[in-house]
Amino acid sequence: MKSAIAIAAHPDDIEFYMAGTLLLLKQAGWETHYMSVGNGCCGSVQYNAKQTRILRRAEAKRAAKVLGARFHEGLRSDLEIFYELKLLRRLAGVIREVKPNVVLTHAPVDYMEDHTNTSRLAVTAAFAHAMPNFRSSPPRPVAEYNVTVYHAMPHSLRDPLRRLVAPGAFVNTASAQDIKRAALAEHKSQRKWLEVSQGLDSLSAKLDELARAVGKLSKKFKFAEGWWRHLHYGFSATEVDPLREGLGKNYLVNKTYERGLSR
Repeated sequence: MKSAIAIAAHPDDIEFYMAGTLLLLKQAGWETHYMSVGNGCCGSVQYNAKQTRILRRAEAKRAAKVLGARFHEGLRSDLEIFYELKLLRRLAGVIREVKPNVVLTHAPVDYMEDHTNTSRLAVTAAFAHAMPNFRSSPPRPVAEYNVTVYHAMPHSLRDPLRRLVAPGAFVNTASAQDIKRAALAEHKSQRKWLEVSQGLDSLSAKLDELARAVGKLSKKFKFAEGWWRHLHYGFSATEVDPLREGLGKNYLVNKTYERGLSR
């Protein structure tokens, strides 16, 4: 059975950026995994860090269950996700345990460093999947297989300098949108936090707004998630696109982006 893992920075990031694609892979027969590197402890103005961490862990576990994905524990507190060796070894241990064919993670550049650092960690952990001389924590055997990393769209579809960006491919998430909303609804503690920190009064409305905006960019889908495929060197023997193979008509290559790669 092929497998995919979504690796995000915080509980609820997967729902906003990656859950539709993860769910479609599940429905196509893939084994799926759900992991937030950060434990969500800073995402509250009502509870202290320990209370928030416990609350958000429970919410994330319920959300993973809604998506039919295996839940993996967070590894760090919010704003303490740095590109450093100890954390990289732990994430490499997860990758070697799961043996994913697909890694879904954040954009290489995004509006906050937790997202960017999670992306960098996920890329290197996947790169080391077949390197016996790099020790994971806990130690796990390496395996030789193709792994492909896909980067999600950044928050609000903009880079940190406010420029709009377009993905390299689109995934049609219209059939998954109701379940995405249900998974996001499990993160009840975030309603107040996002209202205070980002001015959001409805999580599901923001979820639909983002998916609708990406769908509009596709010029084909009503709701979509966008992806950039990481360069394959060191990850697979040849260039492969397993999302295209696994999702069929629900996957659309952005031809404008592809043409731009050869310029």
